[in-house]
Amino acid sequence: MQLSSNEQNNFSLERFESMLKTNNVLFFDSDEFEEIVHHYLENGKIALAKKATKLGLEQHPTSTNLKLFQIEMYIFENQLDVADELLDELYLLEQSNEEIYIQKANIFSRRDKHKEAILLLEQALEITDDEADVLSLLGMEYLFLEDYINAKDCFMKCLEEDEEDYSALYNIIYCFEYLDEYEAAIDYLNDFLNKNPYCEVAWHQVGKQYYELKDYKKALAAFDFAIISDDRFIGAYLEKGRVLEKLNQPTEAIESYSLTLGLDDPTSYALLRMGKCYEKLGNAEMALQFYTKCVEEDSLLDKGWIAITDFYIKSKQHQKALYYIEKAINIDAENVSYWKRYAKINNKLNLFEEAEVGYRKALELGNYEIESWLTRGDILINLGEYEAAVNNFNQALEFYPENAEVEYRLSGLYYSLKENDNGAFHLKNALKSEPEFLMIIEELFPIVYQMKKVVEIIKQHKNPSL
Repeated sequence: MQLSSNEQNNFSLERFESMLKTNNVLFFDSDEFEEIVHHYLENGKIALAKKATKLGLEQHPTSTNLKLFQIEMYIFENQLDVADELLDELYLLEQSNEEIYIQKANIFSRRDKHKEAILLLEQALEITDDEADVLSLLGMEYLFLEDYINAKDCFMKCLEEDEEDYSALYNIIYCFEYLDEYEAAIDYLNDFLNKNPYCEVAWHQVGKQYYELKDYKKALAAFDFAIISDDRFIGAYLEKGRVLEKLNQPTEAIESYSLTLGLDDPTSYALLRMGKCYEKLGNAEMALQFYTKCVEEDSLLDKGWIAITDFYIKSKQHQKALYYIEKAINIDAENVSYWKRYAKINNKLNLFEEAEVGYRKALELGNYEIESWLTRGDILINLGEYEAAVNNFNQALEFYPENAEVEYRLSGLYYSLKENDNGAFHLKNALKSEPEFLMIIEELFPIVYQMKKVVEIIKQHKNPSL
């Protein structure tokens, strides 16, 4: 009885793995070795693929395909010089094998020599029987060069070869989007849909283009067609929900999001958006329920923690807001958004030392908003930490030179520290740019505001002829 191709491959794999266990060397023809190596590579079993290639070459030292597998693994392990040398040897023997050009191009690509890779792939294209694969590789090289026009052209040719090559379709649309050619993308997709009217991926992409153009009604229709084409297409339901939110239809959006929960494991995105919709409808209990489910489903999704924290901030339940933002920080202490909220909540609760820590952490993590510098500095002033406040505001001036709100504060601080020359310098700077902000000194430093030297500078500014 003759074995089918799959049965033969399984039989070869079983024999090979049995050989590895027993250390008995069995003979396989080169085609069997190629199938075995291919199987292991496809399943990410690199160590077994290497072993099969080594044994294969011991039994079939002239096999070009096994040598190419060996080269592919050297490239994967970034042993580019070794792979390059072996390819040069192969090239001398077989100049008409497109795989040699492809692997050589792969090495150039790894070395960021994308133009050289393109030249080799163009040579491979002239001799290959599988143009779609080479065109796809060419498209990727053009993407690396940010040449979106040529990349788009290559992927379009791929799609002409195989209309079910959805990765090519996604790449085409990516190129259109990068070029801000949303209407051209819609035209292209409509032409494609004329030939493939039930392609859910194409309808989905049409909807996304209309969404970018803010034509939400047409986007909604496109996502509906995507769902008609495949009623288990989760992405279409999610995008439809997003459009319905934009159309201010939160109830219908909830329905669309909820359908995804029955099709697969719930996504944190759907749970978050349902919480937002319930919040918009004024249903606080359901909003909280879905925000909680969201962070339970994906504790790394910062938008979930932010949503539940902001919910409690809006309802002035600052103690509960603090509880959730502290949980978020325990999971990701490098998140700027978390520290900003931590600082603001503690400030509201009059926990000034904790608030100062929050603003300091936010600033250290790159949140250089003027509001953060000012609030942190004011907290330090209230805590009597004048030297630290001076350092804070001097750093702020590096990002916001001659900012009057900072200059007034520095002036008040320097006068308080009896550094009158620095106080006068910053006061004059501040008066020059924003005299109406003089109340800052009056409010934060009432004693300084009444100092004779300060009064004279203010008077001189108001009446320069004196």
